[in-house]
Amino acid sequence: MIAVVQFGGSNCDRDSVQALTSLGFDAELVWHEDGLPADVDGVMLPGGFSYGDYLRAGAMAARSPIVEEVRDAAADGTPVLGVCNGAQIGCESSLTPGAFTTNESARFQCEHVHCRVENADTPWTSGYDEGEVVELPIAHGEGRYEIADDRLDELERDDRILFKYCDAEGEVTPEANPNGSKHAVAGVTGDDDHVAVMMPHPERASLDDLGRTDGERVLDGFGH
Repeated sequence: MIAVVQFGGSNCDRDSVQALTSLGFDAELVWHEDGLPADVDGVMLPGGFSYGDYLRAGAMAARSPIVEEVRDAAADGTPVLGVCNGAQIGCESSLTPGAFTTNESARFQCEHVHCRVENADTPWTSGYDEGEVVELPIAHGEGRYEIADDRLDELERDDRILFKYCDAEGEVTPEANPNGSKHAVAGVTGDDDHVAVMMPHPERASLDDLGRTDGERVLDGFGH
């Protein structure tokens, strides 16, 4: 069973369950105060505005007791994916490196963007070809990825960048970077690639009814 963790302020939790269920996974909502079920096979930290983004996005949710359980599950090899607010929680809790902060525009941005697959050898990207361009929605005010330059160089060398923002032709340009993320990073893995976070929403691009299915293959990572 894939646990989709709900915090006060989560708003992509039911979308995530529906997307995962449509792909054949057994997915259930788990309220953060209830802890992870014993039979959990995967964890998704969904988007939203946990605790109203007070202090900074994801900071308060990252200190919920269930996140320690998520860290323990990840250490045991359980797949964990954080999306948007879940990505902020993932970085705040050190599941993944770096931080997500205020967009360069200082505005909330809700639009479709293009992303280039940087590493197709992870559970979350194995359904793509390296260099493939996908279109995914974003909806965030604090999506700018920041990390020390030397640490980012290390992530690049270790192939821990999942996606970069790009144009429709796959070119990484300042104009195609919606939030000013360093090196146009849209998603990264943890120390092990079964743990990942990303700012774009794969669950919002995983149903035919939504007119876009580029995100399906990210969610398929729970089956790898």
